[in-house]
Amino acid sequence: MSGATVVIGADADALVAAHYLARAGRRALVVDEREAPDAPALEPGWIPPRVVRDLALERHGLVVHAPDPWAAAPLPDGGRLELARDLARSAASTARASRRAAHRRPQFCGRMARLARVLELLYAGPPPDPLARAPGELARMAGLAWRVRRLGRRAIEDLLRVLPMPAADLLDDWFESDELKGLLGLGGVMHLAQGPRSGGTAFALLHGHVGSPPGVFRPPRSNLVEVLARLPGIEVRRGARVARITVRARRAAGIVLATGEEIAADCVVSGIDPRRTLLELVDPAWLDPELVRAVRNVRARGVVARATLLLDREPGFSALTLAPSLDDLERAHDDAKYGRVPQRPALEAHAVDEAADAAGRRRVDVHVQYAPHALAEGAWDSARRAALGDQVVALLAAHLPGGAAAVVERSVRTPLDLEAARGWPQGQMHHAELALDQALWMRPVPALAQYRTPIRALYLGGPATHPGGGIAGAAGANAAREIIRDARRGRL
Repeated sequence: MSGATVVIGADADALVAAHYLARAGRRALVVDEREAPDAPALEPGWIPPRVVRDLALERHGLVVHAPDPWAAAPLPDGGRLELARDLARSAASTARASRRAAHRRPQFCGRMARLARVLELLYAGPPPDPLARAPGELARMAGLAWRVRRLGRRAIEDLLRVLPMPAADLLDDWFESDELKGLLGLGGVMHLAQGPRSGGTAFALLHGHVGSPPGVFRPPRSNLVEVLARLPGIEVRRGARVARITVRARRAAGIVLATGEEIAADCVVSGIDPRRTLLELVDPAWLDPELVRAVRNVRARGVVARATLLLDREPGFSALTLAPSLDDLERAHDDAKYGRVPQRPALEAHAVDEAADAAGRRRVDVHVQYAPHALAEGAWDSARRAALGDQVVALLAAHLPGGAAAVVERSVRTPLDLEAARGWPQGQMHHAELALDQALWMRPVPALAQYRTPIRALYLGGPATHPGGGIAGAAGANAAREIIRDARRGRL
């Protein structure tokens, strides 16, 4: 199969799509407006084994970091609740928080793992189309239904009950330990402008469990983007801002850069967010007004800041979560909902697993949950950014050897900074919030769920498409397979 494809964006999904298309014989050019990628860092996301195998990623230097224990939270008595990847190893630590939790946690983890496997099946290909008539798609849906049925009555009942639940209700059903519920509950609201008592956050908790061992509710971290960018077979152009996508006779014909340079292609794949793709780079006159309205209403609210701390000593943890209870999470969400930075934002800190830098400093990356994109009073500036950094250090100080004095340097990126640096709409890493009404065949909207757009040869393949962010490269791989299938059928 020959032809030229332009891929817009250079995050994991876009790069995976480009490599799959190149392996199928297409010339793939990736254009990214950033002059250079971010400093090497491990990004969260489970990589489907098929993607690892197809692109021989391990042979090209893929490093997957799965910390053990994968999560830890401070306890009121001064100890820590540490959750290891092996359930048996976690038992004693869990019992310190609650003997009942230690007894019930293996059963909870087993049942949640079965539900996560259902999602894993659904994420392995394009989303099922409930209105499909093609025999092949009907056969695929029947196969999925049969595999779900084989899980048994309890698993089916769990699936129907759990997916629309608030994460708080699910966790309250199983545990009474505030520390355990806060730690797990944070997984249900990460990158969401919702609190743990919002409907559907149990689905988000399960989404973060996909691909992980039973009981592990955070995806691993890897250098996937770095590996894909240097993998041979595609061309990557940095500092190339796309001004518009060329459309002729309702067909994508290439792109025009901000410099005025035109690049012809018989296929364009967008790995950036769908609103920018279809409402800014494409003349909306090519689209149905109802679709324009639906795309404009895709929710992509950024509520996460990132802090990087450099320490003059070992941090004393691989991962540390500061989310004392579900009530604390809910209160932090309430503040962000009204444009306020919470007094106690939820934090999840990860020690970067690499040697100290030349000055002997150790790096800790911190996820700050519920930092609003837009502030009710004023705007993000250097003073407010510094104040958030002070807040992060103050909250972590009690858990660092040497306290706040161990932090020799820090930097903070607000949602506004992440939007400018990474192109994430409002700082939303997943480009579209992962909620039940924006999942599966409704992601990002039903008319775009199969990666195709109403403009022939223009496809979406970023994290706003199925299966969404946190499943690294899956959306790009799925989109590429649909493009290859269309080309073989003469529909490209």
